[in-house]
Amino acid sequence: MTARPAGDSGPGPDAAGAAAAAARLTGRGAAVRRRLSAALTEVALDDGRVVMVKHDEHPGAVRAEAAGLRWLAAAGTVRIPAVHGHDARWLVTDRVAPGRPDARGAHRFGRDLAALHAAGAPAFGAPPPGGPEEARIGRAPLRNTPGADWPRWYAEHRVLPYLRRAVDTGAVRPAGAAVVEDVMERLPELAGPAEPPARLHGDLWNGNVLWDPEGRVRLIDPAAHGGHRETDLAMLRLFGCPHLGRVLAGYQEVAPLADGWSARVGIHQLFPLLVHAVLFGGGYGEQAVAAARTAG
Repeated sequence: MTARPAGDSGPGPDAAGAAAAAARLTGRGAAVRRRLSAALTEVALDDGRVVMVKHDEHPGAVRAEAAGLRWLAAAGTVRIPAVHGHDARWLVTDRVAPGRPDARGAHRFGRDLAALHAAGAPAFGAPPPGGPEEARIGRAPLRNTPGADWPRWYAEHRVLPYLRRAVDTGAVRPAGAAVVEDVMERLPELAGPAEPPARLHGDLWNGNVLWDPEGRVRLIDPAAHGGHRETDLAMLRLFGCPHLGRVLAGYQEVAPLADGWSARVGIHQLFPLLVHAVLFGGGYGEQAVAAARTAG
């Protein structure tokens, strides 16, 4: 959810380990091109391809990410980097050549995102095929427990567990927690019309929205699951996205949002804000309470 700075040389295997993992998982000769962070290395294969090699020690994290990338790609909508191999700790995917955001690409991204959501999921909270129930969103745990009713599922499996942690760490005060709890109690009446489970990216902040040289969007680092489609859109707004107005216009052309969706943005932002409050403290707890107040 929140990226570590490029060039971070914190704990983790060295770049040679990433090249060795790429060779083992792709069956090609591999050489380090550059190390981007403690977890991410750019590697050149002997067939001319350049791939990204990611390392993660958290059990299930790589499996969840690989399954999520494949599930999103299977919809044939938004472009997703191909998975070239993975094991319990290493993931090898396409490298996305950098480009510049533009309004036309943003409009197309909105249309493609609407089609991705419409590809659907078996249930709210359903993990991708082959993905574990215990997954990750950034450095935080994410439990994909299926449910049939979105308001109840969202409160029980997303907001309230992180609210309790935020209170325990002091990131949210008891009075603020009461505001969030009240919104969760009234969520069935606040959530808008019932929607079928959408196929969500699940961690759709700006850092996971890459623009290629053609001006088209490619999505990386998903926390994919079945959820409410307004959740992805609310996260785009929370952490910023170039040409967001054009993204939303394209989305509305393909799958118009239910009346009142803009008033529900705060509800859908509660979960990522509480995750940030637990991980980073600061003002994220206060932002979560403020979002709850706007929703209620």
